[in-house]
Amino acid sequence: MAPNSESNGDSAAVAGKQPSSSAAAEPRAIAKGAAIMPRDFSISLRARSVDAYLRNPGSERAQRIRGFEDQYCDIIDYIVRITHRIWEEKDVGYIYDTYSQTSRVYDDYGLQYGSEKIVADTVHTINAFPDIRLYADEIIWAGDDEIGFHTSHRTVIKGHNTGYSRYGPPTGKAVFLWCIANCVSLENEIFAEWVIYDTANLIRQLGHDLPLMARKLGNEMECEDPRFGEAERLPGQGAPPRILPSNAGGFDVEEFIRRNWHNIWNRRSPREVITAYHPGLVCRGSSGRVLYGRGEYQSFVLSLLAMFPDAMLQIDDIYWMGNDADGYLAAVRWRLAGTHRGVGIYGAPTGRRINLWGIAQQQIEGGLITREWLLFNEFAVMQQIYRD
Repeated sequence: MAPNSESNGDSAAVAGKQPSSSAAAEPRAIAKGAAIMPRDFSISLRARSVDAYLRNPGSERAQRIRGFEDQYCDIIDYIVRITHRIWEEKDVGYIYDTYSQTSRVYDDYGLQYGSEKIVADTVHTINAFPDIRLYADEIIWAGDDEIGFHTSHRTVIKGHNTGYSRYGPPTGKAVFLWCIANCVSLENEIFAEWVIYDTANLIRQLGHDLPLMARKLGNEMECEDPRFGEAERLPGQGAPPRILPSNAGGFDVEEFIRRNWHNIWNRRSPREVITAYHPGLVCRGSSGRVLYGRGEYQSFVLSLLAMFPDAMLQIDDIYWMGNDADGYLAAVRWRLAGTHRGVGIYGAPTGRRINLWGIAQQQIEGGLITREWLLFNEFAVMQQIYRD
């Protein structure tokens, strides 16, 4: 997991090691073929705990991971142990062995290119939080050692701010926040990563004034030229299409996700939350939000659409693991563009164009979403709005 760069394309556009098979020339092809989605949870944190991977990883491989170090038995083992070694054992130099020299990492602050920048930022973060702990909460994976392994790593981060950070001098404050890092790795190297930290929540916990910090850092960031107009929502003058369930037999995870995200966000139909989400839904979001039930989720959707009335959402990547009997875990990387023209939690409308992107992990059982982790670059949105 890289430290604190914005999604501007799918993994197909990412430079890195080139797989040998023709299908692998486009890493995002993973979203096209269900054959490379794990059909069960035999390789997962459900099957083996994090402690089991760290304390007793085993010596036999549970899957083919060509080109990876012999010590790793599967892709979950690789993600868990390199994260622990780099961050908690403070072997920051191990990044040189596990990230490509031309790796691209996107987070709140833009694009980080190359392993040297990742090393420098990791040193900065560990210095600011020397007792940092990263607790793996879930890892969703798909792919293989030909096209690359895609992993969506959800963690809980804890620590105390006893060193200098980009936000100022040490505060001594304890922090607790969520993070999701989506990586693509091949032959022991991560060559693409999209990582979302709950940065707004972090800054608030450090005791800083969030709008003032967003204004200060927003003035330092490169923002999109405001002369470029609105987000394109519709071809011609037609209404947004409503996507209906497929007539094909069986439960199609990708069709289910794409249909519901489009209908809810682009067609402006929060009503469809009722058909897609379980009544007992729990959704954990940015800035420490916790939404309980379908009504609160609908209110969250409406609040964003009210602030950005021309918003258009696009899904950049989807992969999943599981089956109808055991349920599914899905990782969805998405982005939304819109103009700040409505009142809401970010204050009076500014007319500024914003680019919002995020990662969601969804737990699907019985054809309904029962749990969701929905993180987006909220602090970067504030920077785009509050800057001078």
